[in-house]
Amino acid sequence: MVNPTVFFDISADGEPLGHVSFELFADKVPKTAKNFRALSTGEKGFGYKGSSFHRIIPGFMCQGGDFTSHNGTGGRSIYGEKFEDENFILKHTGPGILSMANAGPNTNGSQFFICTTKTEWLDANMWSLGRSPKKQDVACLAETEEEEEEEEEEEEEEEEEEEEEEEEEEEEEETQSSSDVVTTFPPL
Repeated sequence: MVNPTVFFDISADGEPLGHVSFELFADKVPKTAKNFRALSTGEKGFGYKGSSFHRIIPGFMCQGGDFTSHNGTGGRSIYGEKFEDENFILKHTGPGILSMANAGPNTNGSQFFICTTKTEWLDANMWSLGRSPKKQDVACLAETEEEEEEEEEEEEEEEEEEEEEEEEEEEEEETQSSSDVVTTFPPL
């Protein structure tokens, strides 16, 4: 059996970030792979096209697949709203692993996540359904996370600098006030 491959063209703020492809492990998780492939192609009249990553945790993963509510509370499978767990044979071995996201046993719909690092603690609760054959394909996601972290750090640094400047200005004003008071005394 040849495992199918699907792809996403990912963008942020209208700017293309890259093309990410995934080999789906239909030989190990056939029902899950079929669901993901159909949602990727839109062949059932609904699916991932135009949806977003609603949850990004730097150094961990990017979660998407909620094409009904767009906030992590929705989604549906090609088998109905939810479908049962398949198996936990495949592991979360590193960046580029594609996995189902769920809210507990037998609550699989359309939500998924892409690992940006090794996440072995998920092996007993979430199952992998595919991987990016080229780890550099998920680099655009990792870069986005790093850029967000850098932007947050820069904003914090700017806020700290502004606070320091305000404190310095207040100190200068206090010093100037003291100086002014001293200069108001008549000379001896």
